[in-house]
Amino acid sequence: MTKYKRADPEISRRKFINAAFGTAGAVGGLSLITALAGIRPPIRLNASKVPPLTGDVLVHAEGDKSGQPIKPADLTNKVTRAWPQGKDKKGNTVVRSGEPNNLLIVFKFPPGELQPPTDMQAAIADQGIVAYSGICMHLGCQVGDNPAKPETLLCPCHSGAYDPRAGCKVIGGPPPKPLPQLPIKMEGENIVATGPLKEPYFGIQESEWKTLLEEAKDI
Repeated sequence: MTKYKRADPEISRRKFINAAFGTAGAVGGLSLITALAGIRPPIRLNASKVPPLTGDVLVHAEGDKSGQPIKPADLTNKVTRAWPQGKDKKGNTVVRSGEPNNLLIVFKFPPGELQPPTDMQAAIADQGIVAYSGICMHLGCQVGDNPAKPETLLCPCHSGAYDPRAGCKVIGGPPPKPLPQLPIKMEGENIVATGPLKEPYFGIQESEWKTLLEEAKDI
């Protein structure tokens, strides 16, 4: 089992953590966890840290339903935060919350509102349900609802903005690319991943991502 590294940030972590504390009231405790996670050394994989995998069930990441599977009735056009929940090699159920970059966001829009570049084959298109990484592609902050522009996303650290109805494409600020989409399907009442994120999440290069996914098969 090997270690994998994150990309170096463009600003000092001290400035970043100060920003996280300054906006903690707006973005909540999970945002601060995301901020602080970036300063730790490279990690060794285990079942709680591998990225979302085929068959993982999406469970609530916060609130009264934390740890429970997300149902379509729980979803709106606002952010619902989720963790992937899967199995380890022994068949034990594991919530993959040991890696903050595994945080996901899930939405339910009227089906006709989903539009390109959303990958409709990776969404539950007939119900308007779509899932993405919940971590900004600029410097790894946690994204949330945009109070100034409903039904879009805002990163509180540097005002990166995304449109979740259109593939989470960048519509403002410094993010270099869209939030990666997670392919999903309905399995009974559960929302289940049909594969890993379609692109690497924040801080991982393409070559590292491929290695990470290969290693995850043996965890």
